[in-house]
Amino acid sequence: MTKFRSSLKADIVIVGSGAAGLFCALNLPANKNIIIITKDAAENSDSYLAQGGICMMRNEEDYHCFLEDTLRAGHYKNNKQSVDIMIRSSQEIIQDLIDWGVEFEKSGNEFLFTREGAHSVPRILYHKDITGKEITSKLLNRVQSSVNIKILEYTTMLDIIPQDNICHGIVCKTNSGELLTIQTDCTVLATGGIGGLFSHSTNFSHLTGDALGIAIKHGIALENMDYIQIHPTTLYTPEPGRSFLISESVRGEGAVLLNAHKERFVNELLPRDVVSREIYKQMVLDQAPHVWLSLLPIEKNVIKHHFPNIYEHCLQKGYDVTKEAIPVVPAQHYFMGGIRVDSYSQTSMEQLYAIGETSCNGVHGANRLASNSLLETLVFAKRAAEQIKGKSKADTSLIPVLHAKDYKDHKKILMEYKKNILNEIERMEKKRELHNDEA
Repeated sequence: MTKFRSSLKADIVIVGSGAAGLFCALNLPANKNIIIITKDAAENSDSYLAQGGICMMRNEEDYHCFLEDTLRAGHYKNNKQSVDIMIRSSQEIIQDLIDWGVEFEKSGNEFLFTREGAHSVPRILYHKDITGKEITSKLLNRVQSSVNIKILEYTTMLDIIPQDNICHGIVCKTNSGELLTIQTDCTVLATGGIGGLFSHSTNFSHLTGDALGIAIKHGIALENMDYIQIHPTTLYTPEPGRSFLISESVRGEGAVLLNAHKERFVNELLPRDVVSREIYKQMVLDQAPHVWLSLLPIEKNVIKHHFPNIYEHCLQKGYDVTKEAIPVVPAQHYFMGGIRVDSYSQTSMEQLYAIGETSCNGVHGANRLASNSLLETLVFAKRAAEQIKGKSKADTSLIPVLHAKDYKDHKKILMEYKKNILNEIERMEKKRELHNDEA
C-alpha cells in the first residue's frame, strides 16, 4: 500500500454517482465517513437521463396486476421474491423522495400517473419528461451538502482489494493519472450499465461495466449477462455518439409507429423487446435504416407540457413533433444481468455490495418493464444501506500488500475488462441457446 502515491480511508466507498450510489449514501448513518467516486462529472450518470418516470403500487388492489405486468414483461424469468420486495417498498421509496424535495406531476393534490408499454394500468409517476434529472439532481444536491460524504470526480476504479473473499476497498486512478487506494469496511459497486461497449446506445459512453470486469477477475458470481435490453425508439441520426431516447411514455400517451408508407404496423404498448423485434422486421421490409414515430395523436399542449425536453431536442434536430413524424431506431438501452446479489444487495464476496444496473437481483428477468429501473435501483440501494449499518469494523490486519506497478497501464487493464465482459456475454448466450435447444 505504501508504494501508492495516495492512500485514503473511509467507512464506506461507493463507486458511482447515479441514483443508486447517491440513495445508498443518503440512507447510511450520518456518522459514517463515506467516499463516492465517479468516472466522469457527478451528474453524468444514466439515472440523470431517465425520461419516463418511476413506478409505484397505487394501492393494494394494484399489487397483483403490477406483479404480473413485471413478470410477463420479464418472460417469467424474474426472481419473484425480489419483485415482491420492490413492489411492496415502492410507496415508502416515493415518500422518501418527496421528503427530499423531489416533485412529481399533480392535478391539485392528486398525483398524475402515466402508462408505458406492458403496463396494464397507469402507475408511473413523472416529472415532465426529465424524471431522472429531477430525482438524481435532488439526491446529488443533498449528498453535496452532507458533511460526511465526499465525492471524487473523474476517478476510475481499476480493482478491488480482496483477501480471503473479503473486500477491503478499491484501487483507483485520478484524472491526473495518480494511483490511489481507498481502504474501507464496506464497498458498494454502483457503476451503471454497459452501453459504452456498444456502438449504438442511450447510455453515456464512459459506462463500460468496469465492475463486471473486476468481478470476472476475482471470481465474483455473475448472473444473466446475456440479458441486454434494446429500447425500441431512439431518434435516428447517422451521426456517431449517444443515441437520444424517445421515452416510452410518448407511446403510452398515444404516439404510433409507422412504416415507410406511414402505416401503423405494431401495437406500441407491447413489451420493449417485442416492439424492437417488430421494428427491425419492418426496417428489413422497408429496406430503410429507421421507422417513423408520430406524436400527432397527442394534443399539442400535452406534448409541450409532458415532453418539453423531447420536443425541444427534436426541434433542434429539424423535426417539429407537433407537425410531423420523426425517424426512430432501436438502440442498446439497459442491462438486466450483472453481479449476482441477494435481497440486500450483498455479492458473493463479503463486505462487497452491488446496486443499480451493475447488479442482478432478478427483478427484471429477461426484459425490464418500463420505469421499473429507478424504483428497483432505489429499493435495493436502501436495503444495502440497511445491512451495511449492522456491519462491524473490518480487520485491517488482513489487507494484502499491493504494488503500484501492477496498475500502471490502466488503459490496458480497462481494455482487458471490456474484452472479458463481452466474452462472458457471448459465453452465456451460447450456453442459454444450447440449453434451449436441448429443452
